[in-house]
Amino acid sequence: MGEIEDAIERADREAFTREPPKTLKGQIGFLLKQLKSAKAVAAELGVTADSVNRYRRGARKHPPKEIQQKIDAAVRSRWQPQVRKRQREQAAATGGITVETRARFGYTAPVGTTDDGRFRRLTVHLPPSYAQRLFDARDTGAGDQQMRRIIAEGFKEIYFQDGGVRAMELSDVAINEIDYLDLDF
Repeated sequence: MGEIEDAIERADREAFTREPPKTLKGQIGFLLKQLKSAKAVAAELGVTADSVNRYRRGARKHPPKEIQQKIDAAVRSRWQPQVRKRQREQAAATGGITVETRARFGYTAPVGTTDDGRFRRLTVHLPPSYAQRLFDARDTGAGDQQMRRIIAEGFKEIYFQDGGVRAMELSDVAINEIDYLDLDF
């Protein structure tokens, strides 16, 4: 996963109205309800169906760390899909998305101005159209670079050009290095 995909995932988790199950039995029980069989859960986690049944019964309480991480990820990805969907739809329709980052921005500017990339700490609220483009890109399996371009384009329009008031000759903005990035929608 890239930095932007991780940030979207964190924002999704913040939308939860209830916490997902924390115990191993609770997590396995939830996955069994979602996937309908121990065999399907086993295929998802990369273990045997017998192992899944042992986890469910409580006969085995401590899976290897990598399996526990897979269990956690599988539960989080299926937890409260309607809540997450509603949050995304609202961001894409009316709310937009807030991007907080510390990153090195580079840009192409006319002769006589500085176009040296430098680290900036920015918090910018992007309009709903950028949120929709970002969600669409993620849903179609776009890479981190493509999602960076969408955010950089939004920063160019909203922050650098101030919605068409200044720096109109600025042609390209790129996010070259990300120190941290957080999304809120």
